[in-house]
Amino acid sequence: MTSAKPARIGIVTVSDRASQGIYEDKGGPAIREELGRIVASPWEAVARVIPDDREGIAATLIELADRERCDLIVTTGGTGPAPRDVTPEATEQVCEKMMPGFGELMRSVSLTVVPTAILSRQTAGIRGSSLIVNLPGKPSAIHDCLMAVFPAIPYCLDLVGAARIDTDPLVCKAFRPKS
Repeated sequence: MTSAKPARIGIVTVSDRASQGIYEDKGGPAIREELGRIVASPWEAVARVIPDDREGIAATLIELADRERCDLIVTTGGTGPAPRDVTPEATEQVCEKMMPGFGELMRSVSLTVVPTAILSRQTAGIRGSSLIVNLPGKPSAIHDCLMAVFPAIPYCLDLVGAARIDTDPLVCKAFRPKS
């Protein structure tokens, strides 16, 4: 029996300062650590650290989806109301289908922790057979948001024809309908 090809997961940190080396990227490593706990099947990370630039973000998402063939692309940063926070706009620009329930759930979970979560504009969408999910930039919020939405991610990936991702049920129980 041959094993399935590992899932490819894009991890994109969107930060002017981190991309210039002025600030340590904490979001990308936090995502990688969380995925390491959640995902039980083989996977490989394709990481990028890029500035807060709408066209650059869009180009990176296209590269990861179309050329790198990432099944899941998770971004961190650029989801607030500041003028340079344009990750959701870049995500919408490149996706064929938006998945607003992801952002709604992430904000709902975050609001139980901090009232300013209402300012966050996380979203998600589908490009080809890639699911793109925007997360906030703070590592603790990354944990909360990934734990909230990840139960739906494996089945979403199944539906769009991406690689199968299995989770560690002791950490995060993925939902898949019984066949």
